[in-house]
Amino acid sequence: MILPRPTPRPVSAPTRGGINFGLTSGVITTLGLMVGLHAGTHSTLAVIGGILTIAVADALSDALGMHISEESHATRSARAIWRLTIATFAAKLLTALTFLIPVLLFDLSTAIVVSIAWGLVVLTLLSHRLAVRQAVPPWKVIGEHLLIAGVVITLTHLLGDWVAATFR
Repeated sequence: MILPRPTPRPVSAPTRGGINFGLTSGVITTLGLMVGLHAGTHSTLAVIGGILTIAVADALSDALGMHISEESHATRSARAIWRLTIATFAAKLLTALTFLIPVLLFDLSTAIVVSIAWGLVVLTLLSHRLAVRQAVPPWKVIGEHLLIAGVVITLTHLLGDWVAATFR
């Protein structure tokens, strides 16, 4: 006997917004932190500690920030706001934690390169999905988001170099 597949529930706008925010923030924040810590310390321990800190503290901070922002508009129900809050936290937490995998599998310099590639793939896929949803050319959205990621990566690397040169 073949059972019918349940019809998937569509993801609500607040949940989708929280997931998109969490994914984007998880990639950009974690990559920036990793690149900066690597440039400044070359310490695997510091990078792992940074990733775990971002995964927990920054995920909670972002989720609370989204929660308070939505409450200030008073346009969504309390239930929708909590869905947004939980989606933001979960997406940020899980996204940040994925960056531990390369750090645990490779030497730190290789892990940074793998992590940058992973982060850019996630941003590209997310950006493409957003562009299709908004019926705009994907290359524009992808290009804009990858440019911002590139700026973050470059600036945090330079900051890490500056910290190492100034405080060692």
